[in-house]
Amino acid sequence: MPLDIGQNAPDFLLYDTDKNPVTLKDILGKKAVLAFFPGAFTSGCTKEMCTFRDQLDLFNKLDAQVFGICVDGPAANKAFMEHNKLNFSVLSDFTREASKKYGGVHENFWDVKGYDVAKRSVFVIDENGKIIYSWITDNPGDQPPFDEIRDVLK
Repeated sequence: MPLDIGQNAPDFLLYDTDKNPVTLKDILGKKAVLAFFPGAFTSGCTKEMCTFRDQLDLFNKLDAQVFGICVDGPAANKAFMEHNKLNFSVLSDFTREASKKYGGVHENFWDVKGYDVAKRSVFVIDENGKIIYSWITDNPGDQPPFDEIRDVLK
């Protein structure tokens, strides 16, 4: 079921690359961009996360924190983060619970039975935990509309 603009963002429990738990409550008080992506070290995901990296100063000026969210484990996400010099947190949704609550998952991705990955999706949450922007694609090759994301934060 898609999330509607104005509704409360679903809570989550994810782990950062140092295996620290992160919940929705932990990130409230500042706008947050949640960027779900299918998999670390894939071309489309690398391009997306590097675009967020390269534009992070703009997001910071708009008082927004960025989080990449992937179903890979904390160690893989840490290697991905370090390899690409990402300057924001990458959170692990290895249970796929947050992905299912937000944008959904691609089941049996790449025709591998049981390999479910997050759909590429972006949500902007305001300081109080309300969804103010939602973008979801069924095509894992699509890139998010970065201009739209920045515009909603202004």
